[in-house]
Amino acid sequence: MKQTLIGSFYLMLASSIWGGMYVVVKVLVEVIPPLELVWIRYLIALIALVTIGLITRQKWQIKRQHYLLLLLISLVGYVTSIVAQETGTMLSTAQMGAIITATTPSFMVVFASLFLKERLTKRKMLSVSLATIGVLAIIGIDDLNVSSMLGGISLVIAALTWALMSVLVKKMPGEYSPIVVTAYATLIAVVVLSPVVLPRLQHIDLERVFNPTILGGLLYLGVISTSLAFLLWSRGLQLLNASSGGVFFFFQPLVGALLGWLLLRETLSVMFWVGAALILIGVFIVITEKPKEEGQNLLSASRKNA
Repeated sequence: MKQTLIGSFYLMLASSIWGGMYVVVKVLVEVIPPLELVWIRYLIALIALVTIGLITRQKWQIKRQHYLLLLLISLVGYVTSIVAQETGTMLSTAQMGAIITATTPSFMVVFASLFLKERLTKRKMLSVSLATIGVLAIIGIDDLNVSSMLGGISLVIAALTWALMSVLVKKMPGEYSPIVVTAYATLIAVVVLSPVVLPRLQHIDLERVFNPTILGGLLYLGVISTSLAFLLWSRGLQLLNASSGGVFFFFQPLVGALLGWLLLRETLSVMFWVGAALILIGVFIVITEKPKEEGQNLLSASRKNA
């Protein structure tokens, strides 16, 4: 039970940090285009991760048989998902960015069943169902319009690929520190994006970039939202199985919508509170899941990874 609570806290904190990220991205993309923003964000994160890794004396060696898995984690989650996420947020609203990508847990349940052979318990299905209904209540079907359709599609791609990446992280042996895995995945993303981004950096208005607000936003994205939150997410998934851990992703819409309302003056309806209540109930169901049932699922996942 203690492991479940600690893992839940890590995942809840990471998801809340990402919820705040949507408001920051909404401000930054007015100055820095999405692709360039992702590259700068990762460069800052890489410096922070390597510094942390050196201070904590991490073992940086990765076995050859895990190279492909690490490459997939980076390309699927760190490149495809994040680029799609920030593009979608630019084309829509901070609320929609947080809400649509919060469908990630539903995809995680499916991928965890397919690739990790995690058992789909009634509690997990009930938890994800309640949280999904809560998300639909928050976003409201009538709020969707043609102008935001492209952004919505991009955000769905982000949700799908992030779910797949989260399951791939579970397949990475526990012998590797989350700091090392995150640092290498970030490095791969920087290398992959560099040929496209570097020629375009000259078009960015540096005077606007060095505005304290923009610089603060970049540091939040690079150090807090990428380095810290990615580490918390990876560690939380190590303590819980992927299908249960994914439910905590629903904290993104709560934080994202609240901050969008407070800072960007985006509208919040009464249905937001109804949806928020359903999401919290869904999370509570996962936290209070019986240890025996959780243990069986973790054992199944570990056998798959062995």
